[in-house]
Amino acid sequence: MPILSPQLPRCVAASILSICQSSQTTLAEQGTHLETQQITATRTTSNSFDIPTAVTTISSDEIDRQIPQIVPDLLRGQTGVFVQETTPGQGIPIVRGLKGSEVLYLVDGMRLSNAIFRNSPNQYMAFLDPFNVEQIEVVRGASSTLYGSDAMGGVVNVLTHTPHFSGAHWQHSAIVNSSYASAANAFQNHLKLSAGKDDIAVLGGFGYQDFDNRIAGNDEDQPFTGYKSWSGNAKVVYHPSAAHEFLWDMQFLSQPNTPRFDELVAGYGQTQPSSAVFNFEPNERLFLHGRYRFTQATALFDTLEIHAAHQRITDDRRARDFGDTVESREENASLLTGITLQASLAHGPDSHLVYGFEFYHDEVTSNRQDTDILSRETETKTSRFPHGSTMDSYAFYGNETLQLGERLQWVLGSRYSHYHTVLAQADRDVGVELQHQDVTGNVGLAYKIIDGLKFVSNFGRGFRAPNIFDLGTLGPRPNNRYNAANTNLQPETVISWDFGFKLQTPFWQAEAIGYRSDYRDKITTVLTGDIIDGRDVIQNQNVNRLKLHGAEFGARYFATDRLQIYGNLNYTYGEEIFDGSQVLPADRIPPLNGRFGIYYSVLPSLWLEGYSRFASEQARLSDRDLDDPRINPNGTSGWTTLNVRAGWQATRQLKLQLDLENLLDKNYREHGSGVDSAGINAIASMRLQL
Repeated sequence: MPILSPQLPRCVAASILSICQSSQTTLAEQGTHLETQQITATRTTSNSFDIPTAVTTISSDEIDRQIPQIVPDLLRGQTGVFVQETTPGQGIPIVRGLKGSEVLYLVDGMRLSNAIFRNSPNQYMAFLDPFNVEQIEVVRGASSTLYGSDAMGGVVNVLTHTPHFSGAHWQHSAIVNSSYASAANAFQNHLKLSAGKDDIAVLGGFGYQDFDNRIAGNDEDQPFTGYKSWSGNAKVVYHPSAAHEFLWDMQFLSQPNTPRFDELVAGYGQTQPSSAVFNFEPNERLFLHGRYRFTQATALFDTLEIHAAHQRITDDRRARDFGDTVESREENASLLTGITLQASLAHGPDSHLVYGFEFYHDEVTSNRQDTDILSRETETKTSRFPHGSTMDSYAFYGNETLQLGERLQWVLGSRYSHYHTVLAQADRDVGVELQHQDVTGNVGLAYKIIDGLKFVSNFGRGFRAPNIFDLGTLGPRPNNRYNAANTNLQPETVISWDFGFKLQTPFWQAEAIGYRSDYRDKITTVLTGDIIDGRDVIQNQNVNRLKLHGAEFGARYFATDRLQIYGNLNYTYGEEIFDGSQVLPADRIPPLNGRFGIYYSVLPSLWLEGYSRFASEQARLSDRDLDDPRINPNGTSGWTTLNVRAGWQATRQLKLQLDLENLLDKNYREHGSGVDSAGINAIASMRLQL
């Protein structure tokens, strides 16, 4: 269940992209508007309290109060989520102990996840413009029935801004966001223009970020942490009639040159860095999306949606090993095209059926050239991925929500998925054609104990088909490793169960959820014992079983219409079983972590917020953790930060905000991250709306 932002939502989302706004009314006036709307868990607009699924929602109001560097920053301190940061400009959420390709990432309901996502921390979620985000929804727990492969630990769905205007005459709006942050001498600027009337609305945006090297706690300089990025987006919404809606969308973000800190600075157990040069040059994402929605009651559906999207992710790199004279330049890209069709039908009070079809085609391009920086001689080398490899998938799914009487609700779902992967032989002798298919399902229930209190439970089976990264990656990997391809991988499967309580009253919103997941045939990186070019050879293999269990607690207390107190706590425990008997700690399991805060509205135009984020020590490390230069082999120390922020609506058009982060100047590192977090950081921001 989500923890509400301090500004309470006033409206109910009318569609997949219509997100709640804020209000100055009191709790008594708000009444039932304490409800938080989401669409990811059920693929329909639903109140989070009413469904059995565990969902974390970061609303537009909470997003507006944050000054994120990248989109994953918006997830820090949220219920059921822990954020890992390998280097500034990159980051990934860990959901119930899983990360990378073990969690499915969506943008406006279409896949961000692709065939080159690795099953470890990666940078791709940072390719979204944080100033173009309206709401984020995290479904915690296996969600393969509705979303297919990769949704093992959960689903993260980022919903972007959609313009809406009412009236017969054209109106327009311009919003400028500008900020400065002291810990990285960072400037962020974003311009959003929109115009429209009843039947049509258009939006355009442009953003630019410039970060210098980060200063960590105790005034410790972090070299190789500066980077720049720029972004652009456009959207058109057209309503020719009440029953029809068309949407066109474009998103683009580029990081022209982002250094990888943990490769360029000696880590734990290292006397020298792994690389003399390691830059992502460039990392980019282009997304083109169209949607048609038909809303009219028929015998088969009330709403029909058709989506078509194309995404190109560019992951180019320039790297040179420490002490070497040969520099590698890689050009890697995923070209993902998807078409989805979904229908929903209400057939009783609080009962509805969702069913649909999905098709995705992903093509991977990859090449590499090595150049001796002294002789300038160039040689074509084996690429990171088999050039020309493809991964196609199609699926049919259905999900039924049944309200049985006043107290009991059931959710039943099933999905058939088929994957066809062609690993091109290209420049290596590992070509293969693979077919994987699976049937997944889920059962959920919500039982109302008394008004405002529900018992919820979910049971489901999920799977993940091995992608092109798992099967065919070949060549140098970070931390002095060399990846060998393996074309014999089989899909991973998971059985997941969670249960707990949700509470919603005019003064409380809270949840307590426990969960347990059992993964079979988990794809894990294994040391083979071989050495190539001085690097340890690793290979992805189905070698172990992973068991995870944990608990998630979150609550917000509305003491008055001005004062709110909130907090959450997350606990995860994991163990991997090798060869059926050897039991070891699981990889990159977050420590006990959480957040506690107080929000106070001094005046309708002035608010204050103080909060603390914290994590305990994590000394329970896997063998892979112990070999990872990003992680202290003695364990990651616990930490606590103290933070305050204040916002002032100076005029109708001008909003000013000051954030003071890590006031105690704590020098700390979030577990699994490759760089220390920022020290004391003053952020001054301005929002001007015309």
